[in-house]
Amino acid sequence: MTVETLVFEDKKTLVDTAARRFVDLVTTAQRERGSASVVLTGGSNGIAILAALAADSGDIDWSKVDIYWGDDRFVPAADPERNHGQAVDALLSKVPVDPARVHPMAPSDGDFGDDIGAAADAYAAVLAEAGDGTSPAFDLHLLGMGGEGHINSLFPHTPATAETTKTVVAVEDSPKPPPRRITLTLPVVNRSASVWFLVAGADKAQAVAAAHAGAAAADWPCAGAHGTTETVWFLDRSAASDLPD
Repeated sequence: MTVETLVFEDKKTLVDTAARRFVDLVTTAQRERGSASVVLTGGSNGIAILAALAADSGDIDWSKVDIYWGDDRFVPAADPERNHGQAVDALLSKVPVDPARVHPMAPSDGDFGDDIGAAADAYAAVLAEAGDGTSPAFDLHLLGMGGEGHINSLFPHTPATAETTKTVVAVEDSPKPPPRRITLTLPVVNRSASVWFLVAGADKAQAVAAAHAGAAAADWPCAGAHGTTETVWFLDRSAASDLPD
């Protein structure tokens, strides 16, 4: 597994570069196996890359892409904070995806109502059906990151971050609102061939440096995420400011 750290002068260059590499990765997977599987993330950078792909997605055959989410807020489907809804607005409504291959997490007014545990279990079943009984080995898992190092909805010193068996868990008390979320766990992230971090801002610099220094995942969840083939950090200069020269 290789680790690559790329530092850009600004967020736009970061996002544009990641989008071009996304096209290359997905089209390569489609040439080799006929389809590709990706896990999307929310946040400003996660949505920005989707908007860049909506403007130019090269030769991607969107009908042969399986799309999942690393986490989502357990709120009503129409809530503007839903990662799924933001992804639809930024990209999925603009490209010819196969609806059967788009796998959002259930909202709080969906099939399971307010039962967040049932909704999390249902998403685990979706992964198990697509994978080998556990979860798929995704081609690409996109990750944003918080200043305290959280990824997906895996926060420091929480049971969700420490989970080693379940693929999907319900989070009832997220320190970042809203408190109720559904998230993939580190074992699922770490089955992905490529794990890409999209990180900008000086408030993320300490977490970036901790992950690069091999910190414990319990303290800095971002440090516990890696791909089986590659881990790539797309950073703006501020986010990289605490890395050694």
